[in-house]
Amino acid sequence: MAFELHSTTLSGDTPGAATTLYWYTAGPADAATRVHLQAALHADEQPGTMALHHLLPKLRDADAAGQLRAHFTIYPSVNPLGLATYALRNHVGRYDIETGVNYNRRWPDLYPQIANAIAGKLGSDPKANIQTIRTAVAAWLDSQRPASAIQQLRLLVMKSATTADIVLDLHCDDHSLKHIFTSPELMPGLQDLADWMGVAATLTAEDSGGGSFDEVLPSLYRKAQLANPDHPIPAAAETATLEYRGRADSFDSFGQADAAGLFGFFAGRGLIAADAGTTPAAAPAPTPFEATEVLRAEAPGLLAYRVELGDRVKKGQPIADLIAMDGPEAFMARQPILAGTDGFVLSMVTAKYVRRGATIAKIVGDEILPARAGGYLLED
Repeated sequence: MAFELHSTTLSGDTPGAATTLYWYTAGPADAATRVHLQAALHADEQPGTMALHHLLPKLRDADAAGQLRAHFTIYPSVNPLGLATYALRNHVGRYDIETGVNYNRRWPDLYPQIANAIAGKLGSDPKANIQTIRTAVAAWLDSQRPASAIQQLRLLVMKSATTADIVLDLHCDDHSLKHIFTSPELMPGLQDLADWMGVAATLTAEDSGGGSFDEVLPSLYRKAQLANPDHPIPAAAETATLEYRGRADSFDSFGQADAAGLFGFFAGRGLIAADAGTTPAAAPAPTPFEATEVLRAEAPGLLAYRVELGDRVKKGQPIADLIAMDGPEAFMARQPILAGTDGFVLSMVTAKYVRRGATIAKIVGDEILPARAGGYLLED
């Protein structure tokens, strides 16, 4: 049996402070395939933790039965620092309150850090080239000296993820349908993940602009390929952000279904020698993230939605009304907020009082929007 609970103490940034991070490993340590799973990097997003809560016993039992064909590293709640952050009885789990940085932004651009280390060491064997790159990345990570608790946490997580062949980062939206973010070169390879998850959309982008965790490894291998065109360098890590509905959706029934989907995905890949279950229906094909409109309020006010999640809408159709809360018609006037593209409503917000510039919905379309091409694609 290799199923095991681990813990690491992160030294705090103030006297006497420390935080403990817990994680599990399962499966043969020498397995050819390594899987990294983590949830709640945004510590106020718990549906992924609920899914892993239900997946862990399945992995434990499969491990005991000798069915695991991959080595799994699982962080059910990967950001204990964010778990501890409360202000005025509200959980602030998305941002490091010391720096204001989103926990899922500004992850390192690895290729510039290892370019010199791999120069002249690549050859004609793609597997050897991947090992050369991973060895250089491991050496660079080992050379880092974290100066804060969050840097300790990031370094620990990166050391695990950069050795993995499959890296899944479990998140959720505010109020949304299930969806995936991944890199375009990883599709249709990850279509089976989309199918098992039962997503409404798979949104792809090479660079969404924020240095998100799931883009670190695809960016590494993509840049290595571009800089070394005479040497075969596969995209050696399948990575994705899995968005499990909304923040309020941490229910056992959802977690059980989501865990069954993850188990089915791994079993279908042959990484667990067990029945994968009923083959899921095909999920929609991927679409560029640049074709998704992030609809924002142009003024402060109170939202009154006219649509529901999953509704198909047309460009120019009112999505919501914004009720004025100041001015000559305060609390009387309603200004419609219009869709800027044809598509379907993927997400909405639960807090209906919004400030100017706040995101109120995402609409998934089929055509790249000029305002989104080459820009910052994220919400914050």
